[in-house]
Amino acid sequence: MFGALVGAIIGAVVYYAAPPPFRAQATVNVDFNLEQAWPKETDRQQFYYLERESRKLEEIAWSDEVLGRLSSEFGIPVEELRRGKLQLSQPAEAGWHFYADDDDLQFAASLVTTWAEAFVAETEADVASGTINEFVRLEATQSESIAKERSIPLSSYLLAGSIGFLMLAIFALLFIKPNNK
Repeated sequence: MFGALVGAIIGAVVYYAAPPPFRAQATVNVDFNLEQAWPKETDRQQFYYLERESRKLEEIAWSDEVLGRLSSEFGIPVEELRRGKLQLSQPAEAGWHFYADDDDLQFAASLVTTWAEAFVAETEADVASGTINEFVRLEATQSESIAKERSIPLSSYLLAGSIGFLMLAIFALLFIKPNNK
């Protein structure tokens, strides 16, 4: 038990000494208006429609046009944005969550807000041009007061420290023989 407590303390020290980056989140509400798009079709066709339109929107979110706007505005290469600086939640209908990780909280918030707004603008342009179904509606519902937190919570560090140090203590007890003279 002592090992777990020491490990948790070590985990907390590591968390505060070298904290993980901040994560900011913006939300875009995506409504496919399925009832209007496919009023009298089978379920199978409706699910195909949802999957197809979701894939199109996901491609727009990661497109060169959208990420190029971010790259030019924030001075970050597109490759770095795609390699983990930005993350997109599992897209489906309703809330799409956009995430940006950075050591600077304000920078992460600005980056994710701009990404969500660029996604909405690009998608609306594609709806107007006919590339995306005309019934798809998007709204940036959470781009002002966005969620800002660390990308890895303190509890994960505490748990990892507890388990790690507890395992070391167990191995030490099992495999290190005390000198009894």
